[in-house]
Amino acid sequence: MVASTSVWQRFIILLPAIVISIALVAAVLMLLGRAFVENVRDSGHQRLIYAGLVVLAVFIGVMTYIGVELPREGG
Repeated sequence: MVASTSVWQRFIILLPAIVISIALVAAVLMLLGRAFVENVRDSGHQRLIYAGLVVLAVFIGVMTYIGVELPREGG
C-alpha cells in the first residue's frame, strides 16, 4: 500500500514529523548558542575565544578549498 502512494502523499503524511524535528533542532541550537554566549561573556578571554573561532573557520575553509578529504572508516 505504501509503495503505491505518490511522493507528495508520503510527504504530507511525514510533514508533522518533519516540522517537529526541525523545531526541536532549532530549539537545541538556540539553547546551545545562548549557553555559548553566556560562557564567552563570563570568561576573561573573549578576544582569544573569538580569535580561535575565526582561525578554526579559516582553517576549515582552506582545507575545503584545497580538497582535503577525511579518511573513510571501513571498506
